[in-house]
Amino acid sequence: MKYLAEDEKQTRNFPPIAQILKELDKDLRVDTIEKVPIKKKSEQPSGKEAILAVLTRAADDNKFLARLAEDPGKVLSEYNLTLEEKAALGSGDILRIESWVGKLDTRLCTWITCRLQQEKW
Repeated sequence: MKYLAEDEKQTRNFPPIAQILKELDKDLRVDTIEKVPIKKKSEQPSGKEAILAVLTRAADDNKFLARLAEDPGKVLSEYNLTLEEKAALGSGDILRIESWVGKLDTRLCTWITCRLQQEKW
């Protein structure tokens, strides 16, 4: 492998660093990035809507379902739920959940079925 002398390295035809930085700045303008507001817990749905949001996400998102199965307390803390709602969702208490939200279809029962198959009480 041949090493270039210091003079040879500097004579290559690379653009100056200032030009590269200017182009990067133009490409990465912050004002072109869509800003998504983060909802505070108090602005999130609660009660029936929050329970249905959890069940819908569990039915549609396998990674979320796996997280929920691994540590329901931690995952459910991301939602605006009462302690009673968290306990019912965490244990898979379908009777209590359905008393709040009405009869669940098979798709929305995905999490509950998964939880009951784990036999974690």
